[in-house]
Amino acid sequence: QVQLVESGGGLVQPGGSLRLSCAASGFSFSSYSMSWVRQAPGKGLEWVSDISSSGGRPWYPDSMKGRFTISRDNAKNTLYLQMNSLEPEDTAVYYCARLGDYEYDYWGQGTQVTVSS
Repeated sequence: QVQLVESGGGLVQPGGSLRLSCAASGFSFSSYSMSWVRQAPGKGLEWVSDISSSGGRPWYPDSMKGRFTISRDNAKNTLYLQMNSLEPEDTAVYYCARLGDYEYDYWGQGTQVTVSS
């Protein structure tokens, strides 16, 4: 079955960095675009970044451009998110999601990122 397992979250001080990973299994990872999505406490889902199946055409909202970098290793079936210059407002649960034909059809369980001094 399809599984997406995130890791790499934790507590970091403002200005610090984290690298999130999402290990995929149960499907042809290299055939699907993937995304990172986050949810801050008491708020809705916020798209963080998308990447095409081949690894090209990454997308970021303006608030994250220059700080976050999405990448993937199709040989390892793994999606990454490098986060630099973290701010308290980046505190959230971060999810990876698979883009199916019409919607994000599979989600991981999430990894908590807390930015605090």
